[in-house]
Amino acid sequence: MEKVPMTAGGYAALDAEVKKLKGPERQRIIKAIAEARAHGDLSENAEYHAAKEQQSHNEGRVMELEDVLNRADVIDVTALNGARVKFGATVDLVDEDTEVEMTYQIVGEYEANVEEGKISIVSPIARALIGKEVGDSVEVNTPGGGKSYEILGVKFI
Repeated sequence: MEKVPMTAGGYAALDAEVKKLKGPERQRIIKAIAEARAHGDLSENAEYHAAKEQQSHNEGRVMELEDVLNRADVIDVTALNGARVKFGATVDLVDEDTEVEMTYQIVGEYEANVEEGKISIVSPIARALIGKEVGDSVEVNTPGGGKSYEILGVKFI
């Protein structure tokens, strides 16, 4: 069974999602199925079929998340330190072509969210950063072409 690395915050977020799906969301779907059944003939009842499909998606997501949580290897990022980039590091970068600065935290696959500045450990940029330190330049192949970044800072928060 392959372990899934994640931060404590990522674990808490997935756990909260499971609780929501198993609680209020499951109850809402059960109610929708009951209401659709009350309308009669189920073979041609679009509301019933839609509610059953929602139930299927909900239960599939619950199973997926519970599997991930059972295999989670929760890493306390605040206990980490060092000058090299590794899982959990928050890295300050500058695009060497455009001089645009950005900050990313390297997190687990299931907690990645680029809008929040969290990139997956398996993403091309994270893989290029792992093992590097402040002052190093990294080349990253992106869908838009090659990019070059300089590491400005590494911290564990």
